[in-house]
Amino acid sequence: MRDELRDPLRLEHIRDAILKLEEASKEEGFFNLTEKDLSYFGVVKLLEIIGEAAYKLSQDFKASHPDTPWKIVVGMRHVLVHGYYHIDHRDVFKTIQNDLPVLLNQVNMYLKEFD
Repeated sequence: MRDELRDPLRLEHIRDAILKLEEASKEEGFFNLTEKDLSYFGVVKLLEIIGEAAYKLSQDFKASHPDTPWKIVVGMRHVLVHGYYHIDHRDVFKTIQNDLPVLLNQVNMYLKEFD
């Protein structure tokens, strides 16, 4: 029950990180960052936050919202943290472009459930 009370907060963390990534992606050159650019690590950190917040969502919440691939979201966080040396920055930016808009729409819908 206690974790369920935190679900809205975790969803807000996911939403806020996605919005920061969206804002940053409007900047010229964002998608041309490489693993050597310090700003790239900020991008990766925001993706890690998304994965960690998804991990911390209650099991009941995740089970009741199976349209979102929670295991993949959390799995990406694990790869970014533990397999950082295998990450291709182009894959990171494909995720931002292709997957995060869908996740943002889902999170916004889920947050309305708590209103």
